[in-house]
Amino acid sequence: MCAQVLVADDDPRQAEVVRRYLTAEGHDAVVVHDGRAALDTARRLRPDLLVLDVMMPEMDGLQVCQTLRGESDVLVLMLTARSAEDDLLTGLDLGADDYLTKPYSPRELMARVRTLLRRARPGTSPPAGAGLLRVGPIEVDPTAHQVTVDGVPVACTRGEFAILAAMVKQPNRVFTRGQLLHHTRGLDRSSTERTIDVHVMNLRRKIERDPQRPAWLVTVFGVGYKLAGGPATSR
Repeated sequence: MCAQVLVADDDPRQAEVVRRYLTAEGHDAVVVHDGRAALDTARRLRPDLLVLDVMMPEMDGLQVCQTLRGESDVLVLMLTARSAEDDLLTGLDLGADDYLTKPYSPRELMARVRTLLRRARPGTSPPAGAGLLRVGPIEVDPTAHQVTVDGVPVACTRGEFAILAAMVKQPNRVFTRGQLLHHTRGLDRSSTERTIDVHVMNLRRKIERDPQRPAWLVTVFGVGYKLAGGPATSR
């Protein structure tokens, strides 16, 4: 599964380590060291994946992510300091597909890269029986990776889509944050479950008439979330 990967990190030594690991796995890796170069190079090369550090000169990674997300659906894996939780949550809110906190193991980074690329490949076969699913006004097409509400298309990030796709198959089932993390990335629950709250907040803005009083994607206090409604219908 070879891909073109753009690495944007203002630490040349760290960026070179990442480049070598990517190359060893057969990927074509390009390295830049500031946000402006990341944006310009991403627009020119149209990579499959952008490994994007948050703290960079010229433009920070959050600005780069926000700008690119308005222009393309390039995969974005953000690198952020462990103490910068606001950056982490903001990055997901802006459409990043995954994140990794520093310091990190290059082997863990490669595992995240493989997971993102595998899930994003259009040739990946959908699960047996996967089809168009509907709960109330919400319709999810797992094969086409599309969501509509009352027939109107809704743009979702990959994390948001993974959550909604899991929940629409089992309406009224209560999912814990840990279970939803398994559907999005399979990351460790203790360090990342707040990211599920961010995804849910963003989904409510997109699928609910009143996000402050959700009728469909509801909280089950002390447990997690469920997609309320009757049995899912398919066609």
